[in-house]
Amino acid sequence: MSSPFPKTADKLKGVEILASIPDRAKHILNAEALALVATLHRAFQPTRKQLLANRKEQQAKRDRGELPDFLPETEQIRNDPTWTGPPLARGLEDRRVEITGPVDRKMVINALNSGVATYMADFEDSLTPAWDNLIDGQVNLYDGVRKNISFEQNGKKYALNTDPKRHLPTLIVRPRGWHLDEKHVRVDGEPVSGGIFDFAIYFYNNAKESVAQGFGPYFYLPKMEHHLEAKLWNDIFNHAQDYIGMTRGTIRGSVLIETLPAAFQMDEIIYQLRQHIGGLNCGRWDYIFSYIKSLRNHPEFILPERSQVTMSAPFMSSYVKLLVNTCHKRQVHALGGMAAQIPIKEDKARNQAALENVAKDKLREVNAGCDSCWVAHPALVPVVLKVFNEHMKGPNQINVPPKVPYTPVTARDLLSPYVPDAKITEQGIRTNIIIGLSYIEAWLRNIGCVPINYLMEDAATAEVSRTQIWQWVTHGSKTDEGKTITKEYVGKLLKEESDKLSKNAKSGNKFSQALVYFKPECLAEKYSDFVTTLLYDDVTTIGRPTAAEKL
Repeated sequence: MSSPFPKTADKLKGVEILASIPDRAKHILNAEALALVATLHRAFQPTRKQLLANRKEQQAKRDRGELPDFLPETEQIRNDPTWTGPPLARGLEDRRVEITGPVDRKMVINALNSGVATYMADFEDSLTPAWDNLIDGQVNLYDGVRKNISFEQNGKKYALNTDPKRHLPTLIVRPRGWHLDEKHVRVDGEPVSGGIFDFAIYFYNNAKESVAQGFGPYFYLPKMEHHLEAKLWNDIFNHAQDYIGMTRGTIRGSVLIETLPAAFQMDEIIYQLRQHIGGLNCGRWDYIFSYIKSLRNHPEFILPERSQVTMSAPFMSSYVKLLVNTCHKRQVHALGGMAAQIPIKEDKARNQAALENVAKDKLREVNAGCDSCWVAHPALVPVVLKVFNEHMKGPNQINVPPKVPYTPVTARDLLSPYVPDAKITEQGIRTNIIIGLSYIEAWLRNIGCVPINYLMEDAATAEVSRTQIWQWVTHGSKTDEGKTITKEYVGKLLKEESDKLSKNAKSGNKFSQALVYFKPECLAEKYSDFVTTLLYDDVTTIGRPTAAEKL
């Protein structure tokens, strides 16, 4: 019986790689994997573009005063109690602690040695999508799947602990969101989707091997704003599985509910992915960013400074409550949020206080019914595991009755900006400036995950920082001392903090360039949808001397 798919050589016509392929990655960027990228691009790029256009239309409606709400046209899906997600997949039954981080070789080894249940290997918020970063990441995951990975740096050796008595975390890959292109790879003259590229290269090279290793091709799906965006992923999953002769449903996709529009479509997102769904995750920092971004024209939805917007704030706790109830009703995991703290080695008292706060936050999550949580650093694993082991006796809480009877969450509950004792301080503005500038500067140096003040910051927290300042300037918010937050006031603080950062930085830093990008956003002179798309062209090799390859 002949294959329903064209031959590899035919699919590669019109495929261009506008960067060199290093020898270490020739086996990764093989003809068959690139042919899958081309196949998925040609089949699904029109839909992707239409869905991105739909995002702009929905934002325009919100800007004109239409607030997010549950969709009337999908009410039957929400109200039908008979459908559920699939049985839990191998390696995903118990996810009580998940570590996240970029896909550099040292991180992959440390994450797989950390003693957690799963490792989310990130091509998105914690990775600058420079070509070498992406390709090295694919090489590292290829080796990690096969348990054949080691690394040496400054005389120190890192290797995978393959003791048969030791559990290795289940690997889950986060490809880039729908809004991001991969400009180094073109099909028929058009850049491919970053998400499709990340997914297809990993899937083709590792899907069957991951099944042989006892788990499967598992993914975290970011930044979606509509259930039809989840349907697009589901269609891609089906196409890719058919392409390599894999049973449909082998793939599992866990969805980050990290945009405000998606919070109103949780049932629908699970439904669209119901053959492949692995659970929903409370992506707190991106969710706060999306809340501000979605409602940015509305002065009644101004939030106080970031440190006050905790998961205990009523509108945030409502979001978690709805997510847990929705997931467990559909028999899938409700995945908790991030603990971003990193060790304070030089101050034991501060470090102990930070760890106690992490434990309290995780106790809140497990009591809310979450089946897991995220950590950014291996040092947090024992602390968080202790909380979940004490309070979650089974592999998950899907069928455990909630500690507090569920009451319906309304649209107003999800939108309410109420935060107890809300305030904006000058120090809060300065902190946002420091985080925003520092992250952008690092990103421009191809570093996508940055420790700042003992927190691991990524693109999500940088987005909150610059969007909050934009919101406060736009609506003339006041500080706790009664000072109006104007362009002039923020400009003064921006200069002061920028000067300090530049003065204390090493030579070769990119703070002056970071300021060029960050300043107009802070002063509300412009608003970019994403800081990553704003900066992306600066980390591509396109236009620079390179050994471009035409396939």
